Amino acid sequence: MWSSNFYYVIVGGGLAGLQLALEFSRDLFFKGKSIAIIDPNLNNQGDKTWCFWEKGAGKWDDIVTKNWEKAKFISSTTNKTLELSPYTYKMIRSVDFYTKVKKELEATGDFHFIEDEITTIDPVRMIAEGRKRGYTATHFFDSRISSEYLEDPKSSKIFQHFKGWVIETEKPQFDRSVFTMMDYRLKFKESTSFTYVLPLSENKALVEFTFFTPFLTEEAVYDEYLKNYIEHILKIENYKITESEMGVIPMTDYPFHSESIPEITKIGTGGSWVKGSTGYSFKHTEKKVAQIIENIHAGKAPSKDLIKNRFGWYDGIFLDVLKENNDLGEDIFSKFYTKNTPQEIFKYLDEETSLSEEIKIMISLFHPVFIKSFFRKTF
Repeated sequence: MWSSNFYYVIVGGGLAGLQLALEFSRDLFFKGKSIAIIDPNLNNQGDKTWCFWEKGAGKWDDIVTKNWEKAKFISSTTNKTLELSPYTYKMIRSVDFYTKVKKELEATGDFHFIEDEITTIDPVRMIAEGRKRGYTATHFFDSRISSEYLEDPKSSKIFQHFKGWVIETEKPQFDRSVFTMMDYRLKFKESTSFTYVLPLSENKALVEFTFFTPFLTEEAVYDEYLKNYIEHILKIENYKITESEMGVIPMTDYPFHSESIPEITKIGTGGSWVKGSTGYSFKHTEKKVAQIIENIHAGKAPSKDLIKNRFGWYDGIFLDVLKENNDLGEDIFSKFYTKNTPQEIFKYLDEETSLSEEIKIMISLFHPVFIKSFFRKTF
């Protein structure tokens, strides 16, 4: 098998791989270095949306589809409006992200997009072996997910899985100034399941039915609940579906990042960059990428200090509770959103809190089942 030589090889052309490549391209330290982005399918489509919160203006504002300064949390007993300031909740369509990043990377001449599937990376020979050829480099950034995590008995794991419809209505139906973070008025039996609504205009919204469960389900189930929510909760009779998206995100405290070695840095989901308790990844990716760049400049291993272990432990306890008591999700999230401010919640989920602030959050969520999960995850 013949090989191609690069300074860096990035395995995976998704969110993590492209954010990392973009930051390499904007830093003079990496100017002139040949970098490969290798993925089995580089024809990324606009098949998903990413949402995140941040304070003030951000580096992605030119491709933000919509943003909101207010949110709703709705349960069977609560209907609360959350004032997010100084945070803003922002939505980006994946097609806009892919288009922006690829255009900028291609203009440099340093980046090479290669369609191939990497099967193994040999750290001794410093070669990534693909189905078409081999690729040598001084370092590899690998977003592939370890197949071992599903069988690991020590880690907690559930799935965030969802289907969403972008719907358009004949008459104005939506308040475009406020989105719905979670609405539990319609739930799948004995599960943590809810509806998420992003109004794009008065006549258009993304409506998504979402599960946080140990099991997956058939597509017809999502369709049934979406239809019921739109027609019976939102009370919209006349609408058309213009777009659809589906996804499955692993929610786990499996230590993917522990598989990083001096020659290979695990990134993205495969590097524990997805927040285990929520499935959010966009801003976490931005932070991890900045840390990698800082590490390289300082002559450190790229993977140094990327993961804060105590937050992985918190997530593990929470995920264990949902795995063993999945029907408690509404109660736990109701406490989360009614006993804490949005600013406290976002700071905690961004992993920027002090120990005292974290204890306050934990006390607010308390339920006896957390004690069992605490001992299962600690000893």
